[in-house]
Amino acid sequence: MSLIRIVIFVSIFSFVISAQNQLHQVLLKASQNYQSENYFDAITEAKRVIYFDVEKLYHAAAYEIMGDAYKETGHYSEAVQAYTQAEINSFDLEYVYLLKIKKVRTNILRRVIPSTLRMLEELENEKNDEKKIEEINYWRGWAYIFNDDWGAASKEFGKINNQHELKLFCEKVDNEKYSVTFAKTISAILPGSGQIYSGNYLNGIFSLGWNVLWGYLSVKSFIDNRIFDGAMITSLLWLRFYNGNLQNAEEFAKQKNIEINNKALYYLQNQYKGSKP
Repeated sequence: MSLIRIVIFVSIFSFVISAQNQLHQVLLKASQNYQSENYFDAITEAKRVIYFDVEKLYHAAAYEIMGDAYKETGHYSEAVQAYTQAEINSFDLEYVYLLKIKKVRTNILRRVIPSTLRMLEELENEKNDEKKIEEINYWRGWAYIFNDDWGAASKEFGKINNQHELKLFCEKVDNEKYSVTFAKTISAILPGSGQIYSGNYLNGIFSLGWNVLWGYLSVKSFIDNRIFDGAMITSLLWLRFYNGNLQNAEEFAKQKNIEINNKALYYLQNQYKGSKP
């Protein structure tokens, strides 16, 4: 090899090494910004790495940092897109699995539960590692929590451990919740009972009282052969209060369930020490 060729080769090699070192430093800076909670600066530096990384050596790591930063700032859709790009640029199966779990956790926060459950099912079909199956069941439980299905969540955590903290907690929340169907059914049989069932005693008593009053007046009108008066009372007053009683029973039960759900989520956010989405 001639001296000129050697010089050219060394120059090119030095340039490539220098460029890679510079990209590595920018990637490190992006990571440091993320760790310091300077999330938008982390995204900017990660984008810089991606733009100049012609050989795509750092694409996966840069996209992962972008995804993490987007997630922390509440840009969940952008986070999922970044994790997907990181997957595309990675050939390490374990790393791809990690990225998919990150997508699952982000999608739980997005409350896109059907697609999250499909992703977890696909991962479960791919894996036979016991620890990974436990992790998949764990995040499936969280998906059900965010879908307000505490009973199903309890079953998933129970697959990990029958005495799992979240299994017992979800079971308790599920038992505390009110049955909307039951509230409407008993209100149809005895007006006001659905409201009393959901703890709205005063409203339930008033509802029962008004229905009894207008029902009595309606029946009395028919007995007294005042057919027109009876029909008017029945259609305009009694049925109105009766239907309102059913709607109130349903709404009160739903509202109580929302309060129970929000209280449970608040506890998990602030008191639960385990991994959260």
